[in-house]
Amino acid sequence: MTDNRPELRFRPNKSPQRIRHGFPWAYDNEVVTDRRTKKIAPGTIVDLLDNERNFVAQAAFHPDSKIAARVLERDRAVQIDAKWLEAKLRFARDHRDRMFDTPFYRLIHAEADGLPGLIIDRFGDVFAVQPNAAWIENLLPALQNALKAVFDAPVIIKNASGRARGLEGLSEETVVMEGSVDGPIPVQMNGATYMADVLGGQKTGLFYDQRPNHAFAAKLAKGGDVLDVFSHVGGFSLAALAGGATRATAVDGSAAALELATKGAAASGYEAAFDTIKGDAFEVMTKLADEGRSFDVVVCDPPAFAPAKPALQAGLRAYEKVARMGAALVRPGSYLVLCSCSHAADLSSFRQASLRGVGKGGRTGQIVYTGFAGEDHPVHPQLAETAYLKSIFLRLE
Repeated sequence: MTDNRPELRFRPNKSPQRIRHGFPWAYDNEVVTDRRTKKIAPGTIVDLLDNERNFVAQAAFHPDSKIAARVLERDRAVQIDAKWLEAKLRFARDHRDRMFDTPFYRLIHAEADGLPGLIIDRFGDVFAVQPNAAWIENLLPALQNALKAVFDAPVIIKNASGRARGLEGLSEETVVMEGSVDGPIPVQMNGATYMADVLGGQKTGLFYDQRPNHAFAAKLAKGGDVLDVFSHVGGFSLAALAGGATRATAVDGSAAALELATKGAAASGYEAAFDTIKGDAFEVMTKLADEGRSFDVVVCDPPAFAPAKPALQAGLRAYEKVARMGAALVRPGSYLVLCSCSHAADLSSFRQASLRGVGKGGRTGQIVYTGFAGEDHPVHPQLAETAYLKSIFLRLE
């Protein structure tokens, strides 16, 4: 069969079997890169072939990326267009609509939903799209049409902030592609109201991935006080108040995030029991410890300290430090929640670093629960990176 797509071949000493068995990437050292392939524009869809020129998959090619080819489709005859994207969106939507009573969730979780590099978070009729790979950036008009075909009158926002776009050579810009947004969107989760700034907030405006971990922490916080460090818009603290906590304090370096958290507390009816502290998390924890403060639940949910392998060791030291400082603020018999969203730090490494920190802080305890991302964040069965989120719940003596 012939088509108009460029061809990309595996090297003679490299086997495509991993991809035939479901792995979604071919690395730059696995494929033939020469003057011809270097001229292929980033994001071009190519036919990935084995060394004997047998078809393996349609893939998105990037000549300057370590991930040279991202698998899109295993049928050579299929056209990757708006109709193809519609089918992917419907398949993803059907799962989420079984899980959630209201349309507030992660709709597309990149490779795990068969759309590598693409994130879409849904806020009712508003869709925050993060096109983090060149191929989907090239197909944004088709994606816009697909969203309009699958959903009724969607508002579509392109959120182009983040490290991943830079690695693909893409610009950073946030634009409203369809419809309009007047301001932060109220989102109901775990009995609380969160305010998602889909235009100017961090990532897409809200972290849906922690939803089940917020709920578990809220059970531990009933009747007690909570310190929510690296709180963003109040993820753990607002859920804790909704679950029966008597008081919650949110700590973050962003005044804008804390303002949204305060608005969420007011919308939830918990404003009188909610405090914020703006500042560097480590400095704030040091000050609280010096003042002799302690809490029934301390949550530390930092940004990714180890976003890639070169940063792993430094990241693990940072997680150890967070655990040591957080443990110092937990009352005996109470709870410490430690989270990592680092792709490079697997659960075992993160747990070991956290327990070292707790031990160096002079505390002992037990792990009562280990949490992961919610069911709207499916895991690709052969890609550990899609299982990035880890949350460890400890009870300290």
